[in-house]
Amino acid sequence: MGRAWREASPEARAVFDEADRVLAGRLPGGATLSALCVDGPAEVLNRTDVSQPAIYVCSVASWHGMLARWGAKDAVRAGVVAAAGLSLGEYTALHVAGAFSFRDGLELVALRGRAMQDAAEAAPSGMVALIGATEEQAAQICRETLAGHDGEVLVVANLNAPGQVVISGHRSACERACAADGPVARAGLRATPLPVAGAFHSPLMAPAARRLGDALAKIRIESMHATVVSNVTATPYAMHGAGVADQVRARLVEQLTAPVRWAQSCTWLAQGLWGGGTLGAGQPGGGVEFHELAPGKTLAGLMRRIEKAIRVQSHETPAD
Repeated sequence: MGRAWREASPEARAVFDEADRVLAGRLPGGATLSALCVDGPAEVLNRTDVSQPAIYVCSVASWHGMLARWGAKDAVRAGVVAAAGLSLGEYTALHVAGAFSFRDGLELVALRGRAMQDAAEAAPSGMVALIGATEEQAAQICRETLAGHDGEVLVVANLNAPGQVVISGHRSACERACAADGPVARAGLRATPLPVAGAFHSPLMAPAARRLGDALAKIRIESMHATVVSNVTATPYAMHGAGVADQVRARLVEQLTAPVRWAQSCTWLAQGLWGGGTLGAGQPGGGVEFHELAPGKTLAGLMRRIEKAIRVQSHETPAD
């Protein structure tokens, strides 16, 4: 993860080096974040308390590498008008827009990852992708699964793209939903359990949300120079004014227990509406370029299912 950017770009390498200093002594086995990203082992890197800071750092590193190649010093000079990120990626989007420093963002995502890992270990839980489902179908499956099982949790957690909805909750509820004669099968849908630590974006993350709220209260949050779309509302944060910090803190806390409305967020970006104006005229996107930071190309794939007219350029490596 991030090896190509770290080796090719001094600016990207500087981001990894700073992360190694900030997180020194806090990662499993005393390893540096850079070493875990490049060499693994995968079972350690894939732990949510490690993968969250790793993904954040890789994304920001690729961003600084891209800025250098474009000859731009910051997002304003690069012409960034809007940003969004799926779940953890919202922290990168907020950082790029100037809401908080790289270091403060790293401290937040490191704590977020630890808090979510602890919450996941406190109750056996998981997430299931429903292929071909609508939000309404997914909600009905959750209701049917929970009937007669008071105290269990199963909720709609991610609305990633048309036909790709994720539900999240207690492991026993996930298993009943996916049983051969369960609600998913009766709805004529296909279910894929996800390899995650626990029930993210569900009420089972409430303990993590409280810890994150305490940390966010201590972080300095600034006005933003680009629009950022919230996962929770699929609408933009305020960019300026006294309420920006309170809004960012509230939405990031809510994000841990609320559904991620990614498809709606991308639709909002594609339409480009805010403040009575538009990103551009004509086709969706209006001439604005869409770029995906490292690692991976998942968001480009989702956009093809959300707004087919928009092409997303992924930047997994400098060659991209």
